[in-house]
Amino acid sequence: MRLVNPIVRRWLDDGRADPEEFWGRAARELHWFRPWDRTFVWNPPTFRWFDGGQTNLCFNALDLHVARGRGGHAALVGLNERGDCRVFTYAQLLSQVERVAAAMRGLGIGKGDRVTIYMPTAPEAILLMLAAARIGAIHVVVFAGFGSGALGDRIRASGSKVVFTADRTFRKGKDVALKTIVDQALSGAPHEVEKVVVWCRDGAKPPMTAGRDIAWETFLEGGHGQNGGYVPMESNEPAFILATSGTTAKPKLAVHTHGGYAVHISSMAKWCFGLRPDDVWWSTSDIGWIVGHSYIVYAPLLAGCTTLAYEGAIDHPDPETVWKIIEQFRVSGVFTSPTAVRLLMRYGEAPAHRHDLSSLERVLCAGEVLNAPAWEWLQENVLRGRVPVIDHMWQTETAGPVFGNPYGIAMLPIKPGSAAVPLPGIEASVVAMDGTPCGPGEKGIMVLGRPFPGLTPTLWGEPERYGRDYWEKIPGVYCTGDSAHIDSDGYVWFAGRADELIKIAGHRIGTIEVETACLQHSAVAEAGVTGRPDSLRGEVISAFVVLKQGHVPSDGLRQDLLETIRRELGPVAVIGELNFVNSLPKTRSGKIMRRVLKAVTLDMEPGDITTIEDEGSVEEAREAWQAIRAQVRATAPTR
Repeated sequence: MRLVNPIVRRWLDDGRADPEEFWGRAARELHWFRPWDRTFVWNPPTFRWFDGGQTNLCFNALDLHVARGRGGHAALVGLNERGDCRVFTYAQLLSQVERVAAAMRGLGIGKGDRVTIYMPTAPEAILLMLAAARIGAIHVVVFAGFGSGALGDRIRASGSKVVFTADRTFRKGKDVALKTIVDQALSGAPHEVEKVVVWCRDGAKPPMTAGRDIAWETFLEGGHGQNGGYVPMESNEPAFILATSGTTAKPKLAVHTHGGYAVHISSMAKWCFGLRPDDVWWSTSDIGWIVGHSYIVYAPLLAGCTTLAYEGAIDHPDPETVWKIIEQFRVSGVFTSPTAVRLLMRYGEAPAHRHDLSSLERVLCAGEVLNAPAWEWLQENVLRGRVPVIDHMWQTETAGPVFGNPYGIAMLPIKPGSAAVPLPGIEASVVAMDGTPCGPGEKGIMVLGRPFPGLTPTLWGEPERYGRDYWEKIPGVYCTGDSAHIDSDGYVWFAGRADELIKIAGHRIGTIEVETACLQHSAVAEAGVTGRPDSLRGEVISAFVVLKQGHVPSDGLRQDLLETIRRELGPVAVIGELNFVNSLPKTRSGKIMRRVLKAVTLDMEPGDITTIEDEGSVEEAREAWQAIRAQVRATAPTR
């Protein structure tokens, strides 16, 4: 590795030289009711961090700041796409969380009980998350966009005894009836749910099941005479369970703990994001995804800054919504997804240039690779080179970043399309499937060595699957499942999921490489690609392309785009067909579901799509693919 920045070099070396001392120093930044006996205990594949130490995630996020005299500082700003806005100081947020914690105890919820939260990204949901952590209950947040099947699966798998929901949520100007979906989810297979608590907006009165359902106000009244205090939690006791995004297989329930999780996300908030108490921070994600948990709720509150929680679509009611919010609230840091960047690209830079963005200091992206064309559009066209746009990479299972540009330590030069370098305290390498190390520029599987505090130590109810899926595929290391290479400067380049590599006549091409080549064309807003079998070459590329506003599909545009891809990647990139679509099948966290595209090209059922954002995108992709295949057959010469 040829990193030239001596500050970053020393920091990375420090994390490698003595990982236990390194993470021990980071942990001492938080409050511990009892110090740990051993920093790290490893019984492969599982492990314990800060063993015997007692802390509490909610206490560190709220009580500590109030005790230090910062109770009057704004903690949470709750916004939605209909213009509603509520602001809570740290003292006010703590008071409300104590009230909800008491109400939970009044409902019989205690340490170790699981509760499902199926609610919008609204203050009430965040109060519930913090209150659950406060009393030692384990929250299971399900994104308020999933259907009844996905919700029911998560309720049953977690063994939740109470479900918290709302009458509805807002999405692109529409009302989505959440209570109805809960009723459907609980009407199927057996479950352990005893009560459903319903937060109703504007006096709404959804159907209620007698003896099971109670209104939010009644729930709060049940806390009278109950204690809203915190419970000291052993470092390795679960704070929450969260399902993985489900892009590649049926979701797994990752477990995150009070101690290790807090240490990792708060450390990376400082090191990678440069988060500080005077920040106004906006992560455009939703609760129910790990980004929402870590960087809407917990890490910003651990850092003592102001965090924005937004309910709705970031381009609704109009394409200027994002830029209006940044201007109005003087946002200093934004965390968003490459999918969101490409969405905004479709509207051009004019909406941004109508607003004062001078408060903005940095933009962070994660979720998919931030392709170089999307990076350049945001960095140069929108932000005019003033604000760094920083890509980084992590997973639900890692709780927070593992690769990135250490903005809070010392910025490294940005290489568009790269996730930068392994962050302090992270041991990472690229290897072949037999564990043989890959050289600079050689593509292989990204693996992580020694566990770090944020890594999930198990899967809820499936400890054997945890070992099998993560630690046994390449023995002795954690397998991320992502294909990548590391260049001679130590920068990491991800090429997509390892099982999504396209193999053409002996050459391996990453899906990200082809999608990036598509984006080099000025008419393209998004692209998703997959490989399909070919009798001559093994596989060829099937591409699905979304155009920017003002462009319409045509044979001429298709040919022009094919020439762009060949120019970028060379003749090895053989395109079987190029399909124009209005949307791509994506999870509700914005990740392209390439396995669904592959199923389309193989004329197969897509399998589990409970996490998909728009089921109509699957049928649209299928129709586009069938149409172009019919066109190819019609024009093929007869023998």
